[in-house]
Amino acid sequence: MPKAKVNGININYRVQGNGEPLVLIMGYSGDRNGWIFQTPVFKKHYRVITFDNRGIGKTDKPWGAYSTKMMADDTIGLMDHLSIKKAHILGISMGGMIAQALAINYPERINKLVLGCTLPGTTGTNEMSGPAPDWLKSFGRGEDYTEDDVRSIPIRKMTDTMSSLAFNRLLFRMIFIPMMKIITRLNGDTGLIGQFEANLSHNTFDNLSKIKVPTLVINGTKDRLIKPSSSEVIAKLIPNAKLVQIDGGSHNFFMEMSSRFNKEVLDFLRA
Repeated sequence: MPKAKVNGININYRVQGNGEPLVLIMGYSGDRNGWIFQTPVFKKHYRVITFDNRGIGKTDKPWGAYSTKMMADDTIGLMDHLSIKKAHILGISMGGMIAQALAINYPERINKLVLGCTLPGTTGTNEMSGPAPDWLKSFGRGEDYTEDDVRSIPIRKMTDTMSSLAFNRLLFRMIFIPMMKIITRLNGDTGLIGQFEANLSHNTFDNLSKIKVPTLVINGTKDRLIKPSSSEVIAKLIPNAKLVQIDGGSHNFFMEMSSRFNKEVLDFLRA
C-alpha cells in the first residue's frame, strides 16, 4: 500500500475506482479494512479513498494526545497529496467527529458530508448526546460520569468492551469481535490512547451551525455505544441536515446492515 507524508506522519492509504472523490474516515481503533462492505459498492461510482487514521494500522503512531482537528488536518493533507481539491466526506463514529472538524475548518474542501453513528461531544450539558447507557454500565459508570472517570479505565479493557458492544447480530459478533481484539493488540496501546483522547476532547456543539454543505446524518436506533439521540442533536444543529435512523441498527450498522446503509449514502450523494 502507498503512504503519504502528511502533517508530520506517514499515512497508509488506498485509492479505488473512478469519478468524484469520496473520502471514507474510519472510527476509533478501526483501520481502512473496516470499509470492506462499502468499497466494492462505492468504487463503482466514485474514486474512493480509504486510509488508516494516525495511531492505527500501517499509519504512524506518534505518542501524545490527538484531537479531531489534528486528524482533520491529516485528512486534508492526504487530499492535497492526491491533488484532490474537493471531495465527498463520509465519517463513522470517531471518523464522524473528524468529519465534523473538517467541515467546520475546511468547508471549501467538501461537496457533501455524511456523518454516521457519531456525536458532537462525549461530555456536556446536552443529555441527548453522549455515550450510551450500556457503555457506561459496562464500566460501572452512570450518567454523571466525568472525563477523569473514563481516563481511569485501562485502554485494553476500554477497547475490548467497545468492540463487544459495537455489534448486535450474533454472526457478526462471532466473526468480527475476536478479529477486532486481535487487530487492536497487534496495533499497540500508543495510538489507541492518542485516539481516545481525541474522542474525549471533541466538542462541536457551538460550531455545527457553521456547516453549510449538504449533510446526511445517519445512525442505528439500537446503538449500544453512542446514544442514538446524538444524531438527532447533530441534525438539528446543522442547517438543513437530513436525518436517517435505521430501525434496529447497531453502532456498526454500516457493516451489519450494509445494503441499507450503502443505499442511503449513495442516494444522498447522487441526489
